[in-house]
Amino acid sequence: MIFTVSEEENGLRADKVISEKMPNLTRSYIQKITKENALLIDGKPCKASQKLNAGSVVEVNIPEPTELVIEGENIPLDIVYEDESLLVVNKPQGMVVHPAPGNYTGTLVNALMHHCKGELSGINGVIRPGIVHRIDKNTSGLLIVAKTNNAHLSLAEQIASHSFSRKYRAIAYGNFKETEGTVNAPIGRNKKNREKMCITTENSKNAVTQYKVLKQFYDCAYIECILETGRTHQIRVHMSSINHPIMGDDVYGLKKEKFKLKGQLLHAYLIGFIHPKTGEYMEFTAPIPSHFEDVLKKLK
Repeated sequence: MIFTVSEEENGLRADKVISEKMPNLTRSYIQKITKENALLIDGKPCKASQKLNAGSVVEVNIPEPTELVIEGENIPLDIVYEDESLLVVNKPQGMVVHPAPGNYTGTLVNALMHHCKGELSGINGVIRPGIVHRIDKNTSGLLIVAKTNNAHLSLAEQIASHSFSRKYRAIAYGNFKETEGTVNAPIGRNKKNREKMCITTENSKNAVTQYKVLKQFYDCAYIECILETGRTHQIRVHMSSINHPIMGDDVYGLKKEKFKLKGQLLHAYLIGFIHPKTGEYMEFTAPIPSHFEDVLKKLK
């Protein structure tokens, strides 16, 4: 990509302007490729932090992708259900779902590659074999994994048509005035920090979360959330937007926490879908993990 710096962009950092013009690139990735002389200003290599001058010509050269080989690893899996078409896995808090730049080992995909001996759907490519949907690193709970491409396509269609059941359990801060409600607000990338999501009408997607209070405590509540859509960080962003951030969330939550937590208390406890091969509706649940249960006991 080549562009000329406008008057409005004068004095801005190169990585900020480039990330706005090329929204598929994060600022951290832009900073990384500048080390490979992939960013030129007026024909000279420069840093991502370089302040731009109006009239300068900026050239961004994306390096050719290198061929990746994701290795299987003998990592224990909590498999709730498995057949020749798919698996339902209970992912622990702290495990990344699939490899990403700088993090190619120790993920759920590495464990699945070993367990399934590589027999996973290839629709999402080498980095995400079998992965139909994701949950955050510090969110625990159920994920469905496709072994075949036909299963993957069927499950992806169910998610797109909102016939895929997903219920979460969480602890959220604050006193809820209503025992249940719905947050209907579009979610998109945060312009100031592209690693975060936010409620916005610009470059966003429709997002709907239903919530219900299961137990109200003094200054927080045990809640259930039902996803009508599946946007990145959806529950965390939506609950924070109504002043009920998820406990332990170090991105959208409170700066000071009641307990020493390693991540948000958010658990995907129920998943339901129509089996791609049999046509039977199947539903699975996973109990909340011990670290979550410990906090509930302290609150009670």
